[in-house]
Amino acid sequence: MKNIVLTGFMGTGKTTIGRVLAKSLGRVLIDLDAEIEKKMGMKITDIFAEMGEAAFRDMETEMARTISTLSNAVISTGGGIVLRKENIELLRTNGIVVNLTAEPDVLYARLASATDRPLLNVADPLAKIRELLQFRRPFYQNADIVIDTGDKTPIIVAEEIIQSAKLMGR
Repeated sequence: MKNIVLTGFMGTGKTTIGRVLAKSLGRVLIDLDAEIEKKMGMKITDIFAEMGEAAFRDMETEMARTISTLSNAVISTGGGIVLRKENIELLRTNGIVVNLTAEPDVLYARLASATDRPLLNVADPLAKIRELLQFRRPFYQNADIVIDTGDKTPIIVAEEIIQSAKLMGR
């Protein structure tokens, strides 16, 4: 059975919804960022600080290549994985790509107390969220299913993903 690959901006609920979805479907959840941290023995924030974003994006592509060979999993990706077309092509080879969305104000509220988001360590995080969303929007639209998580519980979003995947016959 095909994987369900969750993409979307930070704070859209990929990991939380991924847990609910994996439990509902009896599948394993693979958190791509957690797998990178485990392999590197360091946190994503430290990878960004010590090695830079480009090195992290290379690690992301390598992990996407490895994970794309699996089946029957729910895969939660990092928010920037969509920036490389190769990553989505890899993950789509054996998966349904789901993009989770939310409005900038909702994301800001969800991320306001986060200290582990290197791209938001700026003077005006809300402006940065808007800027990144604007830039990434075309990349995020390269999905099989798009669901707004703004005013929905993780259980409702998981149910919507399951129903949408069924309608796609996958």
